[in-house]
Amino acid sequence: MSKTGNARTASGTVLSNKMDKSIVVQVERQVKHPIYGKYIKRTNKIHAHDPENECQEGDLVTIEETKPISKMKAWKLSTVDRKATIIN
Repeated sequence: MSKTGNARTASGTVLSNKMDKSIVVQVERQVKHPIYGKYIKRTNKIHAHDPENECQEGDLVTIEETKPISKMKAWKLSTVDRKATIIN
């Protein structure tokens, strides 16, 4: 997560879009282990507001922090960086 201006932004993959106007985004980051120095992947699931229901599962998106919209949502969809490829 990086800080630009007043709103924090994060990019990640959409895990779920089953809710109306909401998505669940998995944000992955790497942290250095304090003793061993190895980089470890850490993930967070963030609920975000998607007013147009434009995201699908697997999309790479950028979300930004906003005032609380509901009990779980305090982030909103900023941009869809890459659409998921559907293989049938």
